[in-house]
Amino acid sequence: MADVAHTRRIIVAISGASGAVYGARLLQVLQGQSGIETHLVVSDAGWRNLQHELDMDRPAVEALAHRVHDVANVGAAIASGSFQCHAMVVAPCSMRTLAAIAHGLADNLLTRAADVALKERRRLVLMVRESPLHLTHLRNMVAVTEMGGIICPPLPAFYLRPQTVGEVVDYSVARVLDLIDVPHNLAPRWQGLELDAP
Repeated sequence: MADVAHTRRIIVAISGASGAVYGARLLQVLQGQSGIETHLVVSDAGWRNLQHELDMDRPAVEALAHRVHDVANVGAAIASGSFQCHAMVVAPCSMRTLAAIAHGLADNLLTRAADVALKERRRLVLMVRESPLHLTHLRNMVAVTEMGGIICPPLPAFYLRPQTVGEVVDYSVARVLDLIDVPHNLAPRWQGLELDAP
């Protein structure tokens, strides 16, 4: 394994909301980056969605990460603030997971790792997935934001004129990569509109 001092560790968590493709695609992109070590934790519902939505079994998903941690193992390395980590992304983030993070429940390894990211003032990005939203959802998003987390719903940008579902997914993953300071060429950047001459 590469020297920790020269390796950026990124925790990728996949919870049980629809949108397992975001977590899988993020792992694929990070796998191709040098100097990055990914640590994966998946909730029980997250594993079900990976199978249902993507037909990906557990070994196929685990092969995308450098290290895989069981969600029930609250004694894993990523549960400690002493574990040096650059950022954590929950992709997708269910409303149940959002609520647990917002209220500091740390009741499994996923929510504990997110709690650690917040207390250590590290970058935490939540790709929240639900619609419509009721007041408790919104209040939980505010609570996480006030603690320093970033709420980043996976929303398409139609000004880029995506032609495929893959392009829509890549746009949202690209936004996350920007937020955790990982360079990429995953999606075109907005160059501005040329106004027609009068």
